[in-house]
Amino acid sequence: MFPVHLRTTAVGFALVLGVCAALFPSHDASAAPAGSGTDVRTAQAVSTSAAVRTSSDVPAVGPFTEPGFAATCTWHNFGEGEQPPLWLMFANPLCVEYSKRDITFDDGGALRFLVAEPSRFAITMLTCRYYQKDHWSVQATNGAVPYVAWDGQYWWDKTGRRAGARLTHFSVNGRTAGIGDAVAALRASNFDNLADALSEYGQEAGETGLTVALAPDLGCALIG
Repeated sequence: MFPVHLRTTAVGFALVLGVCAALFPSHDASAAPAGSGTDVRTAQAVSTSAAVRTSSDVPAVGPFTEPGFAATCTWHNFGEGEQPPLWLMFANPLCVEYSKRDITFDDGGALRFLVAEPSRFAITMLTCRYYQKDHWSVQATNGAVPYVAWDGQYWWDKTGRRAGARLTHFSVNGRTAGIGDAVAALRASNFDNLADALSEYGQEAGETGLTVALAPDLGCALIG
């Protein structure tokens, strides 16, 4: 079994790779012979993509921000293992906050969590604007170091075709992992340019956040 610090480093490295993959487009198409059909189609696709981005002035991937509808949220707060009423699925925007710190194996907390999750998922099915905050901790017994823990924010706005997610205080076996940790390590190694590029996606230990573009949703577009 790998040492704890190696597993934690691997988690942080995977998060960095994920953001970098989104930030820096692939250049595989450039390997096609000049003048080939593949090259022409690729050039057309890149041109169209650039035009769409310029016209909307919204990047496909960007740093985490609060959703535009956040100020209009009526927050519904639920405790450990508490199930939300199904009528909430008709709320728009729907804004919920869950406590999930007692996902504990020896006191029934993990079972209560599993029982509550289906209804928590069900109420998200219809809403066009959704914002969830939650607080996670998974451990074998009360008082033990959590296997994994974090505070999360996740939202989507299908009308505005945007979604975002942010994890803070993310830790594995008590060690933080995230873009913020990678930024600190890069600065310590004098890779300041890369650290600056990544810092918009996480600055604190255990922090990773971004926003992404969504595909059009006809139903939400009609609702407005």
